[in-house]
Amino acid sequence: MPAAIPPTPTRTLKELAQRSGISAATLSRVLNHPQLVRPDLRAKAELVLAEAGYVPHGAARSLASRRTRMVGAVVPTLDNSLFAKVVEGLQHRLHPQGYQLLVASSGYSPVREAAQVRSLIERGVDGVVLVGRVHADETIHMLQTRGIPFVSTCHHDARMAWPTIGWDNVAAAERVADYLMDIGHRRFAVIAGITAGNDRAADRVTGYCRAIERRGATLAAADLMQRPYTVAEGRSAMAALLRRPKPPTAVLCGNDILAFGALQECLWQDMDVPGQISITGFDDIEMAAHCRPGITTLHVPAFDIGDRAAGALLNAITSGTAGGPDDHVCLELELILRGTTAPPQGTRPATARRRVPRPESL
Repeated sequence: MPAAIPPTPTRTLKELAQRSGISAATLSRVLNHPQLVRPDLRAKAELVLAEAGYVPHGAARSLASRRTRMVGAVVPTLDNSLFAKVVEGLQHRLHPQGYQLLVASSGYSPVREAAQVRSLIERGVDGVVLVGRVHADETIHMLQTRGIPFVSTCHHDARMAWPTIGWDNVAAAERVADYLMDIGHRRFAVIAGITAGNDRAADRVTGYCRAIERRGATLAAADLMQRPYTVAEGRSAMAALLRRPKPPTAVLCGNDILAFGALQECLWQDMDVPGQISITGFDDIEMAAHCRPGITTLHVPAFDIGDRAAGALLNAITSGTAGGPDDHVCLELELILRGTTAPPQGTRPATARRRVPRPESL
């Protein structure tokens, strides 16, 4: 084990090499390409660097390599566990390669996203991760004219000139609506996210409506409600639906947060879920599996998407390209059937109906 080296702000890799017995080349490789160093030697080198308090000069290293080893990610919000999992996946792939991840939140605003991408470019990031299909022209222009690789996540579109890592939101939403119609539902409502500036929310609405119309059912304008992604808004929207003389038998929600809010409103009104009304979500966040009843939803492998996006971006950075058709990844989402869905009343035996306790008695 190398002897501890007193920290000093002026110590160089050459000095550390002379005193530790580990070559300067190895120390440099641990800093820049740790995956290339065998684990035992890497551990010793990391200890030497840590005990010396060594921090490489970022500007000098960037000039030498023409890379800052920083990647930027702009997500719509940090107040959503799905995007948090995407960020975790990015970090999981980037950190072992010696890359630092800078994260910003756009608040679903393309204008704000463009400003944040500009800021990331000014900080010299080597690549950028975005969310969704629709972006301001300025955003794409800035990245393409500067030759900065970027990847968009949480959707798939092989027609894009840059890699897309995600799924087909329209097809996924159709699948949920088809499932509900397969078990007998014909009277629907949709509690969607705000579609302005959010192509994922808009695509899900398109998928729900397309499937319902294709199967001969209808969805009136009043049956489609757009709300911010909060539990309170999900409750409020469901309360409005339940006040109708003839409420829907099934409610398709834009994500699990809205679905959870809708479910809570039904429980507080002593509604039988799924006996009187069925509810579906989207994303399969952890809460969806642990509430009672559990929420039927589509599972989004958010961590895997982040990990794959980081891999595609690293490949583009290393090769000096923007990525090509082979970098597009389309994942099929798994439909997770839980306790919030069942055939509507009158289409199944009474013994199949279940009462769900109100929240205060759980």
